[in-house]
Amino acid sequence: MAATPARKLKSGRELDGVQLAILNKRMEAICRKMANTLLRSGRSGVLNSARDFSCCLVTGDNRLLTVSESLPIHVLRGADMMAEAMCEFHPKLKRGDAFLHNSPYHGCSHPADHTILVPVIDDDGIHRFTMVAKAHQADCGNSIATTYHGGARDVYNEGALIFPAVKIQEDYKDIDDIIRMCKLRIRVPQQWWGDYLAMLGSARIGEREMLEFGKEVGWDTLGQFADQWFDYSEQLMINAVKAMPAGKAVANSKHDPFPGAENGIPVKVVLEVKPKEAMIEVDLRDNPDTFPCGLNLSQACTESSVLLGIFNSIPNAVPTNQGSFRRVKMYLREGCVVGIPKHPTSCSVATTNVADRLGNSVSRAIAQIGDGFGMASTGSIIPPSIGVISGTSKKTHGPYVNQIFLGWGGGAASPQADAWISIGHIGNAGGCFQDSVELNEMRFPMLVRGRHYMTDSGGSGRTRGGESMFVEFGPTEGNMEVGYVSDGGVTPPEGTRGGGSGRPATQFRRDRNGDLHPLDACAQALIREGETIVCYSCGGGGYGTPLERKPEEVSRDVREKWVSVAMAREIYGVVCDAAGVVDKVATEALRKGLATSGRIN
Repeated sequence: MAATPARKLKSGRELDGVQLAILNKRMEAICRKMANTLLRSGRSGVLNSARDFSCCLVTGDNRLLTVSESLPIHVLRGADMMAEAMCEFHPKLKRGDAFLHNSPYHGCSHPADHTILVPVIDDDGIHRFTMVAKAHQADCGNSIATTYHGGARDVYNEGALIFPAVKIQEDYKDIDDIIRMCKLRIRVPQQWWGDYLAMLGSARIGEREMLEFGKEVGWDTLGQFADQWFDYSEQLMINAVKAMPAGKAVANSKHDPFPGAENGIPVKVVLEVKPKEAMIEVDLRDNPDTFPCGLNLSQACTESSVLLGIFNSIPNAVPTNQGSFRRVKMYLREGCVVGIPKHPTSCSVATTNVADRLGNSVSRAIAQIGDGFGMASTGSIIPPSIGVISGTSKKTHGPYVNQIFLGWGGGAASPQADAWISIGHIGNAGGCFQDSVELNEMRFPMLVRGRHYMTDSGGSGRTRGGESMFVEFGPTEGNMEVGYVSDGGVTPPEGTRGGGSGRPATQFRRDRNGDLHPLDACAQALIREGETIVCYSCGGGGYGTPLERKPEEVSRDVREKWVSVAMAREIYGVVCDAAGVVDKVATEALRKGLATSGRIN
């Protein structure tokens, strides 16, 4: 495929395809080293177990270059915006500087995602790159013991410490004033301190590697690589968009009612694919104003969610960087719930929930334009099984706060394949790990009584949505609070092109007598010793008409207990026994009857 002609170095040399590939892999390897540092040295389970962090590389002129080892909602848009804020607030950058950033008004995703920015300064004092290490915090100083404050009226009620690219190191030495502020406001200061050191170590390793890399191949060569890589990525995106059908579609979704948004939050996406111009345009201006709650999106999460929905839906693999992003145009509005928030709007839950509704709607809009493109909706979160637990116990030698990742399912069906069942949600793209039951029980005063997938909970379709997960756990010593913001109980994740919706989410408290009591979707639930919290996460949406699914695939679903015999017959039109043995004659007759009734095209 033809690429945009490369710009030449002053020496007249330009990089060929092999050199581009090698330099790109070197960049990715540096980001992997950063990620390995965070995984192995992070103190909280959010980092060393769940892997809720991102490491990426931004050019000196603030263009996102490499996102290897990152969660898309963290960095597709935002890493460059944070680097730009760093440059704006600190025009004279020096080697040895480091900055702490978590402001959703200046490019960060939400306040719980502490980010260390380290500028890479060459021997001549020129700012060449910025290393970005972003890590979700177990506690960020909120007014309640959770990093997801769905009911926060504004950022003041939310309570998080906000750091808009604040200098935290100079000459490679900590600025203790900032460290003391964090330790006094965060409930588990030593845990935060360990995670801070892990983030800082990650960014410094990236800085060290990039300085050596620049000396090895030359800074001009790395600058040439960045320009050519952006152009190459843009050309791949041009080819991908030109292969898509032309059309315009509107997709709607709705977040469940929450405190501050008692009627729910509607999300509307107007999307147009223009193959001739090789452009995709997304208009989000016809959406409500921000709400007095924590579900509003930061600009970074708004734009990242749109890009997620697009890159999940295009048929070809395209690098996600500033080059490919040139082929996407967004129309946003200031003061909009899926737009550009104004201070003091709370964006506490910006990386999930409404962001999921937005990204999923982009994918479904593309699916409406043409079969074989787009995706259904991935399961909504955050159920109690991935909530924030807190309390006090002898096992933890005092207070504990940590987000657990015990279970989720609900991947979205694609045109070609069944769902990636453990993807979690669209924003992390499967980048987070699910916790080990044994490790959680060893670290915290808790017992997990059950964890398994639910039959018949994934959206039906030509390709199947991912199943929901049942999880039950409770404290073994003292009381435990579980903070969560569970979406998808009223409006479950939607299917597309005739596919069914996934199972709705729900949650309960089981008392000492074994009786179940419904819990609100947004809560800081108190679970007493001897009680448990019971939750069912969402299933994901299906793609295409269920009667188009091959009988042998339904047979396998029944054998594996993803689908019941009853659902196989009623929804898929397949007659089989519990072993999945298909009655071909009865199936053919049943499907003909269902086709006559209009259930199949």
